[in-house]
Amino acid sequence: MSRNLRVGIVGAGPAGVYAADILTKSDLPDGVDSITVDILDRDPTPFGLIRYGVAPDHPRIKEIIKALKRVMSNPDIRFFGNVAFGDDLKLEELRQFYDAVVFATGARRDRDLDIPGVDLDGSFGAADFVYWYDGHPDVSREWDFQPHAESVAVLGVGNVGLDVARILAKTADELLVTEIPDNVYEGLKKNVTKDVHVFARRGPAQVKFTPMELRELSHSPTIDVIVHPEGFELDEGSMEALRAAKSQKLVVDVLQNYLAKEPTGAPHRIHVHFCQNPVEILGEDGKVVGLRTEITELDGTGNVRGTGQFKDWPVQAVYRAIGYYSDNLPGLPFDANSGVLPNDGGHVIDIDGTPLPGVYATGWIKRGPVGLIGHTKSDAAETVKMLLADAEALSPAEQPDREAVDRYLDGRAIEYTTWEGWEKLDAHEVSLGESDTHQRERKKVVERQDMVSISRS
Repeated sequence: MSRNLRVGIVGAGPAGVYAADILTKSDLPDGVDSITVDILDRDPTPFGLIRYGVAPDHPRIKEIIKALKRVMSNPDIRFFGNVAFGDDLKLEELRQFYDAVVFATGARRDRDLDIPGVDLDGSFGAADFVYWYDGHPDVSREWDFQPHAESVAVLGVGNVGLDVARILAKTADELLVTEIPDNVYEGLKKNVTKDVHVFARRGPAQVKFTPMELRELSHSPTIDVIVHPEGFELDEGSMEALRAAKSQKLVVDVLQNYLAKEPTGAPHRIHVHFCQNPVEILGEDGKVVGLRTEITELDGTGNVRGTGQFKDWPVQAVYRAIGYYSDNLPGLPFDANSGVLPNDGGHVIDIDGTPLPGVYATGWIKRGPVGLIGHTKSDAAETVKMLLADAEALSPAEQPDREAVDRYLDGRAIEYTTWEGWEKLDAHEVSLGESDTHQRERKKVVERQDMVSISRS
C-alpha cells in the first residue's frame, strides 16, 4: 500500500531548502506515491544566513534568494517560521507529524578563541556584528563602537572576516543605498575606524577568501587596501595548493596586485598581514588597547610554526572571525569538538553508535561551517539519497495529514509565519525601500513582532 512520505526539515537556510527541493524532485521509492515537506525555522523569515549572514553590500550573492524563492513556491513544500526547535516543538513531537526529520540548523554563533583578553570590552565576535548590521531580530539594536577605536583588528581570513573589515572601513553613507535598517545606519555613523588590520596565521596561499570578495575590498573610493610584504611567503606546500585550485591562485594573484599597488591616500585603510598568530588581546582598565601576535613561518607543508618572536599592535577593538559554531540541539547527540551532529553522511548517530531512526542531518550542522553553496547542494543530495533508501523502513507518522502541524501550533498559540506571510513581508520591505529617498531595493524590518504581525496580517 502506497503512502505519502512526510518529511520535516528544521532550518530554512540554503541547506534546508535544497534538501526540500531534491526530495520533492526525486524519483519516488517503492511504497511511496508522493512526498511533502515542511520546513520549520526559529526566524520569522526563510533563507537563514543568506538573509542574516551576508553583508548588505553583496547584492550579487543575494541573487541566490531568487533561486530559493522558486523552490519554496512548490506547493509540496510549506514554511513555518517563528517556530523554535526545543521550545515550540521537540523531536518526539516532530516525529508525530513526520516519517523523517532532517536537521539543517547550520552554525549560528562564533567559535571560541582561547587566548587571554578575549573577554575585554572591545573584543567582539564577528557573528554578533554580522547579525547586528544584517538586522537580525534577536540582537541588540545598538552596537558598541568604541569612541576612540580608530585602529581595529580582524582575526581570520575567510569571507566573513573580509565582510567585517569592509563594513568597518566603509562610511555609513556608502551603505545607505543597501537594505540596512535605520538603526544600523545611525550606528555606523558613530564608527570612527580609520585602519582595519586583518591578521592571517599562515601565508597568502592558505587564506579562505574567494576571489570576488577579495577584489571587492577596493571598490570603495574611501578605502585603500594595503597588503604588507612581511610574511608574504609561498613554500612548497603553498605551491601545491595553488596548482591544485585555480581559485586559490586567483586569490594570490589579487593579493600580489594589492601588494604592488601604491596607496591613494584614501581616508580609510584595510591592512592585510600574513604569518601573524594572535596570542593575546591586550587590555587596560578592562578595555582593549592592543593585540599581541607571534610571528610564524611556513614549514614547507603549508602549515606554520612559531618563531618565538612577538609583536604588539596598538588597536582599540578586536573582531574575532575565526569561524562559526553550531548550537547543541535539545534531545540530540552532539560532537562538541567538531560542533556537529554525529552522523555517517546523513543519518544522525546516537551516543551508542547506532543511527537514530528517521533522523538526518545536512549542511553545516552535519559537516561543520565550511564550503560554499555548491557544497551545500551536494551535501543535501547525499542526505536525501540515504533518507529515500530508508523510506520503506521508516515508521509512519502518527498524524500524517498536513494540517495536523497547523492544528498543533494553533493549539499552543504559537504565532507562526508561512510562505504566504513571507511574501507579504517581502513586499512590505520592498515598498519601504522604494519610498526611501535613496530609492533602495528594500529596507529590512528588524523587530521580530513587527515581522510576525506583517506576515500574519
